[in-house]
Amino acid sequence: MENLRTNIDQWLIQIDARWRALPLKKQYKYILYCFISYLILTVVVTLSVWFETGKNSSKLDEDRIENALIKKNESTTSLGDSLLLIIKNRRHERK
Repeated sequence: MENLRTNIDQWLIQIDARWRALPLKKQYKYILYCFISYLILTVVVTLSVWFETGKNSSKLDEDRIENALIKKNESTTSLGDSLLLIIKNRRHERK
């Protein structure tokens, strides 16, 4: 496990050294590209959510609403409350 940690630390040090070796103009350009891609991704996701939520806002989808009393016959066995069950262990009873 410690070998893995040292390998990761060395890899991060190498990446940091490569980043610092780049000229400042290239660093700014990479940061700008990352920011623009993040901005585009944010706009796309925001627009996608906006269009999906605004699609059917005028009418209510009644098919998804189900009455719980009508669906009562699904399960005929009742599990009950586990606190009300009395479980006796014969080893711990008095004789």
